[in-house]
Amino acid sequence: MIVFQSSRIAMPLISRKVVASWIRAVAATYGKSVGDLGYVFCSDEEILEVNIQYLGHDYFTDIITFDYSAGHVVSGDMYISLDTVRTNSEQFAREYDVRRFASAYDAELHRVIIHGVLHLCGINDKGPGEREIMEECENQALALFPLREE
Repeated sequence: MIVFQSSRIAMPLISRKVVASWIRAVAATYGKSVGDLGYVFCSDEEILEVNIQYLGHDYFTDIITFDYSAGHVVSGDMYISLDTVRTNSEQFAREYDVRRFASAYDAELHRVIIHGVLHLCGINDKGPGEREIMEECENQALALFPLREE
């Protein structure tokens, strides 16, 4: 089951059914199936609290992923700071596919949503050269997102 909730912040406008289906499709490309995934959309302040309390990191981030996966079944909880997603969408101004996403913010939000799943599938981004691999995997996953209906 994939659950989306917000904490002390407005829920982002996402199609839960479409996103859940997309997550399952991306996981399948890595030979994984989806177990229980929990997404918590929150503010910078809340993600900082989580980062300090559970990881001992005193800095803001866009996503924190807690991995409960077993075997080929990905499961976990992911905290996503919508404040940082918005800042990153403005700061990085990445190219995005307007056929799939309505705005740079929408594209960045989906990038972060799938980033957590990619971690659960075994893709890392902290070691030498890993960030580039993660970005390529994110781009491949974003290309699998369904086209928007006009």
